[in-house]
Amino acid sequence: MDKDKHLGLRIDSETHKKLKSLAEFDGRSINGEVFYLIRQAIAQHEHKHGTLK
Repeated sequence: MDKDKHLGLRIDSETHKKLKSLAEFDGRSINGEVFYLIRQAIAQHEHKHGTLK
């Protein structure tokens, strides 16, 4: 398995505040919430368009 990759992300304060609230509601860290949302988006895309490489 490849090493984990680092992704820096700049977001405005309001989006950060809402993301933090969403993460807390779901019982996740902000990082965990972002990872979850990315995986959900990938799954939806693959469901519609087929598996990504």
